[in-house]
Amino acid sequence: MKKLSPTVEDYLSLIYVLERDREPVVGARLAELLGVTPPTVTNTLKRMARDGWIVSGKKGLHLTKAGLESARTVMRRHMLTEWMMVNRLPWSKLHQEAHNLEHAISMEAENALLEELGHPSTCPHGNPLPGYEESTASWIPLTSVSTSEKVIIRRIHELAEQNVALMEFLESHGLILGSLVTVIDVLAFNQTLTVQVGDRPVTLGFTAARYVFVEYQR
Repeated sequence: MKKLSPTVEDYLSLIYVLERDREPVVGARLAELLGVTPPTVTNTLKRMARDGWIVSGKKGLHLTKAGLESARTVMRRHMLTEWMMVNRLPWSKLHQEAHNLEHAISMEAENALLEELGHPSTCPHGNPLPGYEESTASWIPLTSVSTSEKVIIRRIHELAEQNVALMEFLESHGLILGSLVTVIDVLAFNQTLTVQVGDRPVTLGFTAARYVFVEYQR
């Protein structure tokens, strides 16, 4: 597989996530998520289209077969790197540190990590490794849970992982994978919901809460 620049790999992985979640892939959205200017995104996308990684369609950009294969590789290596550091760094900082290292992971190292880690189906934040999407399909956004319902946190979406301040907030308030929470208040007028975590209430805006995926307590 052709060695890609870190920038192209970043674009591929982000487009992969958006396409996987059936969100339209457009330049303005990419610029917002990547924190760069629209002209920068436009120029990068033109190069990626020229090199055969993406194509334009009626509903936005799409990964080509080669683009999808490369994006899946980048995502897998990122998630395996997170697992490699899971006992060495705070949970909230795994994503950023893995992002710094993922571009240097070789195929040999990737295969070794897969074997050592027992072929995990999700990353430490509960997001599915490429090919394991069905393992997380039944989990729902916290914003879909009614008042008084008890749920278990199973996943923090990749787009939330990019926000270090949000991840630190979630970790410090006990909103991590496996935590049992009860929705105690939903205020549509100001777009917030409050959950009970242990003996304390924690309030989240809908924008953040929709990236927290949960499963009903059995």
